[in-house]
Amino acid sequence: MRMKRALLLILFLSCLWCAAPASATEIYAQQTGKSCNVCHLDPAGGGELTAAGKEFAASRTAKSEAPAMGGVAKVVRFAAGYLHMLTAILWFGTILYVHLVLKPAYAAGGLPRGEVRVGVLSMAVMGVTGALLTHFRVTSLDMLLHTRFGVLLLIKISLYLFMVLSATYVVLFIGPKLKAKRREPVALPAGSELTVDELGSFDGKEGRPTWFAYDGKLYDASASRLWKQGVHMGRHNSGEDLSEALKLAPHGPEKVLAMPQVGTLSAGPRKAPLHERVFFFMAYMNLSIVFLIVLILSLWRWA
Repeated sequence: MRMKRALLLILFLSCLWCAAPASATEIYAQQTGKSCNVCHLDPAGGGELTAAGKEFAASRTAKSEAPAMGGVAKVVRFAAGYLHMLTAILWFGTILYVHLVLKPAYAAGGLPRGEVRVGVLSMAVMGVTGALLTHFRVTSLDMLLHTRFGVLLLIKISLYLFMVLSATYVVLFIGPKLKAKRREPVALPAGSELTVDELGSFDGKEGRPTWFAYDGKLYDASASRLWKQGVHMGRHNSGEDLSEALKLAPHGPEKVLAMPQVGTLSAGPRKAPLHERVFFFMAYMNLSIVFLIVLILSLWRWA
């Protein structure tokens, strides 16, 4: 419930951020991404102005200048920028690790709390620090709408808001459905073969057995102290086929083979339910958004 409230708060604050006017004090070249020779005859900058430079100088004279940035403001801007970059590294790094190494399938049985907390905290910090940096960087609505920097910033903000919306939808609507199958009462089948859906009921929660599949066979980890509440090392959930996940484990298959074998996993095809397919789609969509945001940062800095 706390996670849901936090996501809704982030969504609300993000909307306020987009609606709020911005102001800042930065030099023109940094604001627009244009080279010095746009306003100066000397390509290195300084000296006699071009027609565009004279027009800009006249407009700056006609407008009231923003006050010079004080020491406190500089410290706040630096701290916001540092936190913004650090959080982006941690958040994007987590997304890349989960999607490219663990694969989203490992969360198909329920969203891991650790990853959800990292995501919610990261979105909150990115939203607050991003709003501060926009305040210090953007001088006017005209700059935001009609300069290369401003347009790229708007695209970046839009991508961020889309990630917040998709995360909110997944946590509030998709997550509960992913966990729903684990709340179903356990009914042991007559035979020793389980489908993937049937295996989902053996998740070790609320007194249910702790079973998982490995290499087509089912193993019972209920007696293991390393599988408390059906979770191993805070990462691997019982009630799932862990054949791929265990390839990344620091131990070999002998640890699994030492557990009681209780049956086999049905090899029949399984069609994922709609909410699970939506979850996979949104997971890889967010991964694509991460690459787009990195592309925008590259365009800002080097293009």
